[in-house]
Amino acid sequence: MGWAIALHGGAGDIPLSLSPERRLPRETALRHCLQIGIAALQAKRPPLDVVELVVRELENNPNFNAGRGSVLTDKGTVEMEACIMDGKTKKCGAVSGLSTVVNAISLARLVMEKTPHIYLAFDGAEAFAREQGVETADGSHFITPENLERLKQAKEANRVQIDFTQPIQKDEKKRTPTPDGDSQLGTVGCVAVNSDGNLAAATSTGGLVNKMIGRIGDTPIIGAGTYANNRCAVSATGKGEAIIRGTVARDVSALMEYKGLSLKEAAAYVVKESTPEGTVGLVAVSNEGEVTMQFNTTGMFRACATEDGFSEIGIWQM
Repeated sequence: MGWAIALHGGAGDIPLSLSPERRLPRETALRHCLQIGIAALQAKRPPLDVVELVVRELENNPNFNAGRGSVLTDKGTVEMEACIMDGKTKKCGAVSGLSTVVNAISLARLVMEKTPHIYLAFDGAEAFAREQGVETADGSHFITPENLERLKQAKEANRVQIDFTQPIQKDEKKRTPTPDGDSQLGTVGCVAVNSDGNLAAATSTGGLVNKMIGRIGDTPIIGAGTYANNRCAVSATGKGEAIIRGTVARDVSALMEYKGLSLKEAAAYVVKESTPEGTVGLVAVSNEGEVTMQFNTTGMFRACATEDGFSEIGIWQM
């Protein structure tokens, strides 16, 4: 048994032709955040602190669809959501509909620690943020030129789309929107286990490009996009509606508990057998220090490391 950590920056139809200008900053950020998590685990920080620390760093990076880089709603606004869970106690906190909070993951932790509730959303969550004195910013902090262009493209195509969706050709613009929307690629997440076998998971996102006001995805739903107990910790990314239907994060744990599968076997079954192809990716660690990063999409921005010296950073299938 030893510590382990895994993180992701979203899964989806990431083109193999992704330009270096878009790929390299994300790879650099994953490497940087992985090192932050490793240092925290080596310093004996609790797993809950580690996942919050890493996700905060990812939220502050405009290259990911969370925090600073959150994609825009159909009204040109941001509605961010996040979730954090402690495996040892099963305590958890979640938030949705945030428009001013710089680090949604830290507000989710405050919901867990400072209220009798698990989930706060929209005006109530914003009011709680002000009460707690967390860092906030006006809308201009979150609205990047790249996300304004993504929203313009999505509106022209009359669809909800992922942030890596390729430009629409003129003869394609009349096609109808996908009923369930597309992937929330760019969602960020982190899972960690320390040398005592304690686990935690955290996930944060800006949602979908051109999503309806009020739409809530899988990220803040316990057991869907985020879950941790005394067996494993899981953070998922992909098509939120498919992840919710599949209770993806909880199913990994359930397969370990009720079927006796290993972490990798359980994750593989959920990703390859029980969710539609092209809809999900996840990172997970077990209380034994195992780590797995699996996806049925074209790619997933991901990184992991274990105490025995193994590490990996990748995007596409290896």
